[in-house]
Amino acid sequence: MNTWSTQYTFTPFALSTTDSLPDLAMINLSDWGMVTLVGPDSKSYLQGQLTCDVVSLSADKSTVAGHCDAKGKLRTIMRVFHYQNGYGLVQRQSVMASQLPELKKYAVFSKTEITQSSAIILGLTGTQAQTTIDSHFNGDADVRHNDTATAIKVDNARWLIITTAEQADSVITNLAPTATLTTTELWNLYDIKAAQPRIDNTTELEFIPQAVNLQAVDGISFKKGCYTGQETVARAKYRGINKRAMYIVTGAATQCPQAGDALERSVGENWRKGGTVICGYHYADDQAIALVVLPNDLDDDSQFRFATTPDALWHKLDLPYDLNAE
Repeated sequence: MNTWSTQYTFTPFALSTTDSLPDLAMINLSDWGMVTLVGPDSKSYLQGQLTCDVVSLSADKSTVAGHCDAKGKLRTIMRVFHYQNGYGLVQRQSVMASQLPELKKYAVFSKTEITQSSAIILGLTGTQAQTTIDSHFNGDADVRHNDTATAIKVDNARWLIITTAEQADSVITNLAPTATLTTTELWNLYDIKAAQPRIDNTTELEFIPQAVNLQAVDGISFKKGCYTGQETVARAKYRGINKRAMYIVTGAATQCPQAGDALERSVGENWRKGGTVICGYHYADDQAIALVVLPNDLDDDSQFRFATTPDALWHKLDLPYDLNAE
């Protein structure tokens, strides 16, 4: 039950592999949170912390970005956009307790106030999502504002909606009163099909950005100045030190793969650890799909399994983007 909602209830949406996605769904993204930065030094401060080029980010766009440690390992992946008088950073709630203090670590030397927001984050998805946004927000930008909410375009079928606890019910009533109201699992499915990387607390500080395809979703600028972890990220690009990538895999399953779970791969007649789950989705007909970080030199016909269900073999699916594109 959502503590902020007095009018609406969000329930899991049972979906089999043969079902179509809802034409319009409103998703309670309670496992996502937002950090805000306000102050004259916010832009330059983020420029020195994140993998994206914050300086060139216009007010009508958003971008994916990573925040790394000094060794280039990801603390989090976030969506960055101009918000109110500063910036909004949407990321997984599970990393907040460990990542936010690191983001704040050097802020004492800059004029920026970094705060975990109490905003409500909703997702609007489906073939009718764009039309719905166009009907309630002026303009054609990828980041739009009205009196009650901010809308951020994720892709052609998805928008993030940022609002307050006081306004959330009325936003749903006005924006999408006939939408299917559901929980974060549907958003996870969209992320998996789009091969959109994320970091949870179970995978924090495990991967460099290229190991989860951050460069393929325009989350890394190789032309900006220095930022935390840049040396490792640049070396992975120019010296080819990265040996992993994130893939979509699917197979039979009785439960949903969880972030941090280990996937085994076949090596001849033997099995060994092959990769780490980033995000999973379990269908109602006992099939599942997941994002998994694997070695990037595996054969296309490689087989995979979870040790808990050794008879259920999994295989890779095609990615929606080219990992080798410049």
